Amino acid sequence: MRTIDKRIEAKLAAPLIKRAPTLTLPFDDRCKSRLAARLDNGEEIALVLPRGTVLRDGDMLVADDGALVRVIAAEQDVLIVHAHDAVTLTRAAYHLGNRHTPVEVGAGQLKLEADPVLEDMLKRLGAHVDHALAPFQPETGAYGGGHKHGHDETFVEDYALAQKVFDDHHGHSRDHGHSHGHGHDHGDHSQCSHGHEGHDHDHGHAHR
Repeated sequence: MRTIDKRIEAKLAAPLIKRAPTLTLPFDDRCKSRLAARLDNGEEIALVLPRGTVLRDGDMLVADDGALVRVIAAEQDVLIVHAHDAVTLTRAAYHLGNRHTPVEVGAGQLKLEADPVLEDMLKRLGAHVDHALAPFQPETGAYGGGHKHGHDETFVEDYALAQKVFDDHHGHSRDHGHSHGHGHDHGDHSQCSHGHEGHDHDHGHAHR
C-alpha cells in the first residue's frame, strides 16, 4: 500500500495534473491527517499528512514513490442559506461562527454541512434554507494554518464590518469597549468541528 505524505504548494503543469489519479473525499475526510482511503481507480492508499492539514478541491499530493494524486471534493449533503436582507444573513453567519461551524461563503449565500439543529436555528433567525448535493469547501482564513480567533487583523476588520451593518440597520452606534483578553484555552477547534453543542460564548466582550 502506498503512502501519501506531502501536499505540493507549487503550481504544476496542466498535463501532469490531468494525468494524476484522483482521490475523491467529502469534507470530513479532507480534514483528517491520518486516513485509509481508496483512489478513484480502486487503489488503496494511506494518507499520512501533517496534523491540521485541510485538503481542498484541486490540491496535488505526492506519494512515497513520487507519484502525484489530485484531490477532488466529493458532493455531499449541504444546506444553502439565503436571506431577504444583508442583516439577516450577517446574523446567520455570526451565529454559525459562534458555534465554530465550517461555512462556505458565496455571493449572497452561505453553505454548510447538513445539520438539523443548525437548520432549525437558521430558520428561527429568519433565513431561507435549502438542501442540496454539492462539493463543500468552507472558508480557510479563520481555520486553515491554525485557528485564529479574534487575535488577528482579519478578525478585527470582519467584526467591525459586521458591527457596522448591524448599527446602520438599527440607526445607532454603541461603545462596546471590547476587551479581548482571551485567557481561556479553545482547545483543538479544527475546521471540521461542528461545535453547535450549545456553546454560545461571548468571548469576554464587555458591553458598556
